[in-house]
Amino acid sequence: MQTGIRLKGLGLLLVFNTITAHAESAVPAMLPALPMHPIASVQTTPIGFNGQATSSQIQRAARWIIVSGDNAGLPYVLIDKVNAHVYVFDAAGQIKGTAAALLGMSRGDRSTQGTGDLKIAAILPHDRITPAGRFLASLSRDIHGGEILLIDYAASIALHPMVKGTPVERRAQRLKSTTAQDNRISYGCINVPATFYQTVVSPTFAHSNGVVYILPEMGAARDLFGTDEVDVHAPKRVPALPN
Repeated sequence: MQTGIRLKGLGLLLVFNTITAHAESAVPAMLPALPMHPIASVQTTPIGFNGQATSSQIQRAARWIIVSGDNAGLPYVLIDKVNAHVYVFDAAGQIKGTAAALLGMSRGDRSTQGTGDLKIAAILPHDRITPAGRFLASLSRDIHGGEILLIDYAASIALHPMVKGTPVERRAQRLKSTTAQDNRISYGCINVPATFYQTVVSPTFAHSNGVVYILPEMGAARDLFGTDEVDVHAPKRVPALPN
């Protein structure tokens, strides 16, 4: 069965192969809606992945996923909206790569209902949001054959190589800047460097569905994912791979 949808940020019809029932059963359902409490600031620490400085929320979420086995033996992505950064892990929790990202123009953690059905031009700036949450994701292709990692089918959200956009958007310059403050420009999709997508994202998800964790920016990750429900100081446990 195939279903056509339009993808935010690309304005294209997307052909999406429906995820199998077996894959859906491997990962728990989406968590409840997030209470909206603004975060004053996020502190970073030099203790990162492969020497990369990361936020405390990303470090805690990454530790929780391994200890709890929440990824159900699937590769996964952590997206830090506050710092506009993407982290890709294999099924065993080993970091595969990290890169800067472009995100939805407006800050917020929940997509406005119905925006996935609107034409691109009809989506108002304040509705161009990258939603927070836990999503079962899969590689797919747009109508021109370009590969994407489809995250939220209903809201038309995906992670994909950076699109050129209009000259005034300056997407390439924003992606290369040293600050995350100018990385908010998309309609909600996560844009990453093309090389990063081709060498890290695509091979990581080439033979498996996976989980995408988009951390909130208007609240704490522990409230959305329950990261305080396990002992994050316990020894790491590598989840078993699916048969």
